[in-house]
Amino acid sequence: MTSTSEHSEFPTGQEAREIDAVVVGAGFAGLHMLHKLRELGLSVQVYEAGDGLGGTWFWNRYPGARVDVKSMYYNYSFDPELEQEWEWTEKYPPQPELLRYINHVADRFDLRKDVRLRTRVTAAVYDESAARWRITTDRGEVVSARFAIMATGCLSVPKMVEIPGIETFRGRSFHTGHWPEREVDFTGRRVAVIGTGSSGVQVIPLIARTAEKLTVFQRTPNYVLPARNHAIDPEFQRGIKSRYRDVRKANRESGFGIAQPEATKGALEVSEQERNAFYRKVWADKDSELVSMMVGFTDTLSDEASNETAAQFIRDRIAEIVADPAVAQLLQPAGFFGVKRPVLGTDYYETFNRPNVRLVDVSTTPLAEITASGLATTQESFEFDDIIYATGYDAMTGALDAIDIRGRDGASLREKWAAGPVTYLGLTAAGFPNLFTITGPGSPSVLSNMMVSIEQHVDWVADAIDTMRTRGVKAMEAETDAEQAWTRHVGEAGDMTLYPKVDSWYVGSNVPGKPRVMYAYIGGVGAYREKCDQVAADDYDGFTLTQ
Repeated sequence: MTSTSEHSEFPTGQEAREIDAVVVGAGFAGLHMLHKLRELGLSVQVYEAGDGLGGTWFWNRYPGARVDVKSMYYNYSFDPELEQEWEWTEKYPPQPELLRYINHVADRFDLRKDVRLRTRVTAAVYDESAARWRITTDRGEVVSARFAIMATGCLSVPKMVEIPGIETFRGRSFHTGHWPEREVDFTGRRVAVIGTGSSGVQVIPLIARTAEKLTVFQRTPNYVLPARNHAIDPEFQRGIKSRYRDVRKANRESGFGIAQPEATKGALEVSEQERNAFYRKVWADKDSELVSMMVGFTDTLSDEASNETAAQFIRDRIAEIVADPAVAQLLQPAGFFGVKRPVLGTDYYETFNRPNVRLVDVSTTPLAEITASGLATTQESFEFDDIIYATGYDAMTGALDAIDIRGRDGASLREKWAAGPVTYLGLTAAGFPNLFTITGPGSPSVLSNMMVSIEQHVDWVADAIDTMRTRGVKAMEAETDAEQAWTRHVGEAGDMTLYPKVDSWYVGSNVPGKPRVMYAYIGGVGAYREKCDQVAADDYDGFTLTQ
């Protein structure tokens, strides 16, 4: 784990220190932004709430945590030597390997010296007369910066269940999004896991191996495809590295940031035999990917009948794997496939064949309360030694809402987004000059290979800042008309698909009271990149540049 001994304390109550840019967050996005701005010769301060680098991969230390994009595509492309020298070990690298990679990058480019760990930004207020942002932290530091860049992450604010009594439980409690650094032993213990999203699917099989009894509380069953994870063939890795430029280009031009064979027909335009042959190949192939099932036909994510063919194929596989027909039925999702985040799993469905594992359907018997000794549903009480909350995040806007961000005339970003985020390209918001959000709401972000989207945003922001400096521009601000037009486009693009028809964190429905809108742009990574590049080429069309 990253040492923090080299980071000295800032005194409190000091006058604002003037620098060029503040970056909030030291994950993949924040570290890359720091490196790019340094290359431009800017002075930069990065603030990170955790006591180590890595963002998502610092906090998500739960057993089984790993990325669901192939390691050969989930890494930085900005430095040819870096991408050649790092050797990946698995198809889908686990959290410890990703954290080692991030720390290797930080050391290789000497990034730590500009990162302030264990420091949370609490406020960012724009001073219009000076055209600078006044940044305040929870440790009393105040910094004045020309640019404020939010690399706060899309999935960085853990969400708890909305039931009473959480604080009364006398056993051990964990949230998958805020796991302790120490190893946690569940041998011989009675364990509850609440939630069957991505983190639940990953943690459940591993806990089941050692726990005396594991009880899984599921509200909505998920579509889980087999990860088929394996060690990387050295020859395969050398092959990818030898043609990285072409591989990167194809990913950047693709729909989800992961290049796939282009579909030419709808699912119902081919025979049932051909369709199922494709599904079987994706299910069984050790080299297939999560998006393969989603993009194999042109209309899987937009046509209900076509989507149902993929959904039923997966339901049939669940019925084959799970021995108890009643349990298999509970594990079979009824809704559309792919539009509520599908996940990759290893022995997930097989785990429910274990005698020490029980599945409880809380859609019919809801959780009522957490008790001192366990929890209770509306029909039954349970006793546990440990409760694991795999209950997800306040996605996309949670981390930004946690900061008091105020733009022109003291306008609050939180209030501006009260009915849903309004952005231009997911990068900026009208009324907030020189404030940029990396993979913010209204961009492809979580509907893409995050590394592709992160690098695209970082490059775009760095180029914009360099242009401003070269031309003597003091402030860059999205125009209201452009912002509103883009936000409408994000919604319209979503409405052309099945995404808005399903409750998920993609539309904010997992957080009570959160506006139900499309939070990410589904128009495609390649098309989005073209739009951003065209805006820049057209003298930053849709922005006001103030000298």
